[in-house]
Amino acid sequence: MQLTFSIDPEALRQRRERLAKLVDFPIILWSGQRHARNYPANTYPFRASSHFLYFAGLPLENAALRLEAGKLQLFMDDAGVDSALWHGAMAKRDTIALAMGADAAFPLSDLPAWNAHAATIAVQHPSTHAAQEQILERPVPAVRAAEGIDLALARAIVHLRLTHDQAALAELRQAATVTVQAHQAGMLAVAHAKTEAQVRAAMEAVFIAQNMTCAYPSIVTIQGEVLHNEQYHHALESGDLLLADVGAEAATGWAADVTRTVPVSGKFSSTQKDIYDVVLAAHDACIAQIQPGVEYADIHRTACTTIAQGLVDLGILHGQVADLVDLDAHALFFVHGVGHLLGLDVHDMEDLGDLAGYAPGRQRSDRFGLKYLRLNRPLQAGMLVTIEPGFYQVPALLNDPERRSAYQSVVNWDRLAQFADVRGIRIEDDVLVTESGSEVLTAALPTNAAAIEQQMQG
Repeated sequence: MQLTFSIDPEALRQRRERLAKLVDFPIILWSGQRHARNYPANTYPFRASSHFLYFAGLPLENAALRLEAGKLQLFMDDAGVDSALWHGAMAKRDTIALAMGADAAFPLSDLPAWNAHAATIAVQHPSTHAAQEQILERPVPAVRAAEGIDLALARAIVHLRLTHDQAALAELRQAATVTVQAHQAGMLAVAHAKTEAQVRAAMEAVFIAQNMTCAYPSIVTIQGEVLHNEQYHHALESGDLLLADVGAEAATGWAADVTRTVPVSGKFSSTQKDIYDVVLAAHDACIAQIQPGVEYADIHRTACTTIAQGLVDLGILHGQVADLVDLDAHALFFVHGVGHLLGLDVHDMEDLGDLAGYAPGRQRSDRFGLKYLRLNRPLQAGMLVTIEPGFYQVPALLNDPERRSAYQSVVNWDRLAQFADVRGIRIEDDVLVTESGSEVLTAALPTNAAAIEQQMQG
């Protein structure tokens, strides 16, 4: 690769030293390779393993790091003449090693000689995973099935990556800033856009102009009840709500994740604003609660109770709020968790299953209102989390005979029908836990309904 952006070798050194205090065995981490899109020479854009990126700082393809006692060895091959022909001159291995503060650098073919008793984390790329097993001369299962030193390594990396150092926060702030700019561009584009795709184009153009990419497939849809909608062909009509869940990823891999829901006409209807304000109240109440030591599950419950109270006030639900939440009645409209960890992965470290999201000894619930909760541990200063309550009218849930029967006595279905112009609303921000409270990294993007209407007018 060409060294087109700077990294902080001192920050990388400190990460290695913190890791060395947690484990006493050698570690080998692989970056991975490109995936073929439809034939070998036509590939998807390369994305290095996040665990590799955390210690390497550079998105090197087909490379490996060996870490031991705070020292780093880089294993990669120099690009050949054919590569220079097609891709241009590439930095040499020794130059890259110097930039990241490596203690030594070797060809990739030397790696098997250093494999003794090394731990690793399975990568997503199949052929690289096969190489891991070949070089380590043992099975390398996914973390859900890992044991021994591989599991110990995963736990140590979770400990490090749960909170962010200053170098990481600088990257995360930049990703957040560019994401805010993209959403501002999207809000302005709605006035003249004919389809969802045109709004998406306006937003992603901001990322491209900043040499960033999407941290995940963009969700720009009038079908807001489809949580991970990746279709963009629908026409925009007055009366629609447009949900945009779009986040930037910096060249070094650090991510942002922001959602706003806007009226295509430029002004919320009365019913849309009523529901929007319920979701916003939950958003604001959750952020106000964030500080070190607070249980994230309690923040989720705040979202649930606030949404339930709002729906009671609107006459959609009836009963005592605590009882409604205990019945998971709110989950008919707010089924997912209120957020997740954010860092090098938009759902940070979820390749490790629930190892990062759930504190030791905790397991995911099978309850309707809790089974999609991605984070269940006490907050710490330096964590970055999302807060993203929502309201959705999902036909598969609302028309399910079993659920409809179970909640018949607490849902006013006739009143709910009056809110048919609200398919889905989500409001999401990226929130840093500080020593004394929190900081919303994406606060420059308005959440208030009136402010959004004004933003759409430029």
